[in-house]
Order: sequence, then C-alpha cells, then structure tokens
Amino acid sequence: MRFQSKLILVICTLLLCVIAILGCSFEYMLANALKKEIGTRALHVAETVAAMPEIKRAFSDSDPSRTIAPLAEKIRRETHADFVTVGNREGIRYSHPIPERIGKKMQGGDNQPVFAGQSIVSETTGSLGPALRGKAPIFNEAGQVIGVVSVGFLLEDVQKTIHSYRDKIFAIGLIALALGVIGTLWIARSVKQAIFGLEPSQIGQLYQEKQAILESIREGIVAVNASGTITMANQTALQLLGLDSSKEITGKPADEILDSFRLLEVLKAGRAIVDQETWMAGHVLVVNCVPILDAHNQIVGAVASFRDKSELYRVIEELSRVKEYAEALRAQTHEYSNKLYLISGLIQLESYREAIEFITRETDVHVNHTRFIMREIPDPIIGGLLLGKLNRASELKVKLEIDRESSFRDIPAWIDRHHLITIMGNLVDNALEAVLAPGAFAREVNVFLTDIGEVLLFEVEDRGPGIPDEHADRLFELGFSTKAQKNHGFGLALVKQAVEQLNGHVSHTPNPDGGTIFTVVIPKEADAARRGRERHESEE
Repeated sequence: MRFQSKLILVICTLLLCVIAILGCSFEYMLANALKKEIGTRALHVAETVAAMPEIKRAFSDSDPSRTIAPLAEKIRRETHADFVTVGNREGIRYSHPIPERIGKKMQGGDNQPVFAGQSIVSETTGSLGPALRGKAPIFNEAGQVIGVVSVGFLLEDVQKTIHSYRDKIFAIGLIALALGVIGTLWIARSVKQAIFGLEPSQIGQLYQEKQAILESIREGIVAVNASGTITMANQTALQLLGLDSSKEITGKPADEILDSFRLLEVLKAGRAIVDQETWMAGHVLVVNCVPILDAHNQIVGAVASFRDKSELYRVIEELSRVKEYAEALRAQTHEYSNKLYLISGLIQLESYREAIEFITRETDVHVNHTRFIMREIPDPIIGGLLLGKLNRASELKVKLEIDRESSFRDIPAWIDRHHLITIMGNLVDNALEAVLAPGAFAREVNVFLTDIGEVLLFEVEDRGPGIPDEHADRLFELGFSTKAQKNHGFGLALVKQAVEQLNGHVSHTPNPDGGTIFTVVIPKEADAARRGRERHESEE
C-alpha cells in the first residue's frame, strides 16, 4: 500500500473512532442529564401539589377523589406530566389519568420512604408502564403523613426525546467525518507534494546515499536553513572545526560558530562566495558558500564547503590538542592522587570519622547545590543555568557561591525567561573570566537572587581586578571589550538590551573587597516596570 493511501486510511480510522466515542459519550451524558432534569421537575411538581391546602382539606371529605381528581388532572395537563396520582396512607388512589383506576391500590412499591416523610425520585414500573417519578408526602396540620403525591413521566417519552437528539448527533458526526475526510485528502496531497511523491523507503534510501556521499568527500560540508541555523555537518567538517559530534554544532546559529564563513551574507544576498580564506580552530580554511534555492527561486538555505589549506597546520593542531589533553589529565590525576593520599593517611591513622566526612563532603557538594536550587529556585530553566555555571566554575577552579539567603520563586509570567537567561548567563560568565584575569584579588564569585518585594534582584559579585574608571562609561557598548581576543564585547551589551526589554535597570559598583558588583533590578509588574524605566531615563 502506498504511503498516501496509508496516511488517508489511518487518519480516517482515527477520526471515525474519535467521532464515535465523542458521540456515544455525548448521548450518554445527555440521557443522564435529561433523566435528572425530568426527575427534578417531577419532584418539584409533586412537592407543590402536596403543599396545596385544597389537597390537604380534601382528605377530610367523605369522597376525597371528587375534589382531588379534577385538580390533579388539571395540574397534569399544565405540567405535561403523564400522570399526577394522589393516594392515602394505604396507597389507595384518589386521582389517576384513567378514571377507572381511581380507588385502586397504587403500584410500584416505592411508597415506603415517602410514608416515612421523605421526598424521592424513583424509576420503576407502574400501571402505565416504566416511568420516572417524583414522590412527596402530604402532611396534615399535626405534621403527620396522611398521603402521597406521585408525578411521573413515562420512560418511553424520555427515550423518544433522547432518540431525537441521537439523530442530530449522528448527523453532526457525519458532517464532521466528511470534513475530516476532505481535510485528510488535503493533508495527504500536501505531504505527497512536500516529499516529491516519494515513498518512505525511497526517502530512507536517498538519505543513506546522501550520508554516504557526504562522508566520502574529503572536504568539510556545513548546511544552514533560511534562518541561519546549522542543520547538517559531515564528519570532515567536524574534524576541521575541532568538534567531537554533530550535536555540538547542529541546531546552533551559524554566526556564533561559523561567523567568518559569511553564510548569513549568502542568505541575504543570494550570491555565492568562492575561495575565501579564513582561520578557524587552528586551520587555514578555503571556504566556498552557495545559496540553496527552491522551485520558486526562493532562498531556503545555504551550503558551505571548506578544506584545510595546509596539512602541516593540521599536524601542529593535533599535537597541540594531545599536549593540552595530557596536561589536563596530568593535572586531574595529580588532584585526585592528593585526595586519595589524604584518605589513605586518615585510614592509616584510624581517623575513620574524618575520612568519612571528607568523602561525604566531596561527593555531596553537587547534591547540596542541586537540592538548594530546586528548593529556592524552582524554575527549571534558571535552575539548570545556575547548575551549569557551578559545574563550569568547578572546572575552572573558581569558587562560585550562591547566597543561601537567595530565593527566586515568584517570577511573574510576563517576564521572558530567555531574557533572564541572557542576563544571568553573561554576568556570571564575565565574573568567571574576571577572577581568572591577571590582577584578580581571589578566584571567588558570589551570586545573590531575591524576589522579595515588588522587584526581582540579581547580583553578581566578583573578586577580579575591577573596572578602570576610563572604561566604566563604555562598558555596555556593543563591541567594546578590554580583552584582546576576537568575538568579545557582546555579553554586557546583550545584558543591557535584555534588561531594558524587561523595563529594568542594570548597574555596576566597585567591590569594597576588590572586584566589581553587578546589580540588576527588574520590577515584577509590567506597568510599574514601564514607569520605572521612564523615570530612570529622565534622570539620565
């Protein structure tokens, strides 16, 4: 069976099942609601009749049916009930739609609760057939039960009403099914056009062929979509870019990783760029970029192919990586050896408690941080960011502390979490870089967050070399950086932009103990935030 036929069959089957289930459920709920409404209506009529003074006085007459029967029949016609029956304590009828049955015993066997003083709704079979009945006791002036009123609607009439609705439900279901079939045909046709009429097996084969072709090429191949996001990279590209797997590059913006490739320029202009030289990941690369056009001549992406200009550069880079890896392993081995020596010494000295405390402290640091963040900063996005920064600080041998008085639970829904991530991530990254710079007072970074009051407060304190006075006014300018490396000068500019979009304020002050303190204040209420921003701009 072809893919299009399978798609139509599956969607139509699912649609039919859903409509059938919904129709049956609606009919079931309608029947219950209708029975409940009719039962309540019958009970109200019965209670009203039982409270009528004329009915109560008629019980004192020598022939109560003479008064009660006409009155009950009148009420029956006005309420459209099938019967309004009044009986005495012995269950003898004083009224009935069929006059010949007046004076005979009431049927159904459901009068006992009524004679006990209760009003009930029952479904039972009487002299006219199965019916839904509301029953109420008749009390005399002394509060004693002297009779019963039974108002009923035949179930046959109730079923007719339900059947009439069932026909409507069936008709609506057929219309919905017809519309669903039309929509299914349209979807199937659109899918067929999107995959160029190919079957899934053919698509799978083409994909495998494409992968084999890409891997057989000795050049690096990277593709991006129309928005500039990297969608594919072959193994040679990963090797030339120094990446271990496609997960490190796929799904990321091209301007962050491959800015020198000028892929975004190709996407905008639609013109190819050939034989441009660039330096990336220790390689001198020769890059060619071409746009991808669809059937309507619209740009839907771009492809970059690049190759290593010098094998010598590749060998040097590999040797450099091996050396760096060996140094990292040596440092890590040395660190863990010291810890093992300490544990061994404590055990030899029979200081078991100290050894256990040391092991527990080393293993519980991450767990304690995780528990604290989950308790005080329950937002998974912000909490995950802070956990990542803690891990990064640990790798850099930096003491990153989150103040134990921090609490960040009450974050208004209107505040975009991505802006908070931009603010927190860049400020913490800058603080980590600052304490690693020459002239830093200590490798310590403290973070404080609070949501107490009407604002969100985020503070990052580092013990770095501080900010020179001549750079203080330009700190948030786009492209300005005190670092000599390229691709810097964007972090704090993004922070300021994100804070302004949240109508907040960011500032920095010297740390009395050495370093810098960055403070971000974001009002919780949107109106208050807007007014605060306008006031701050007027003061400036």
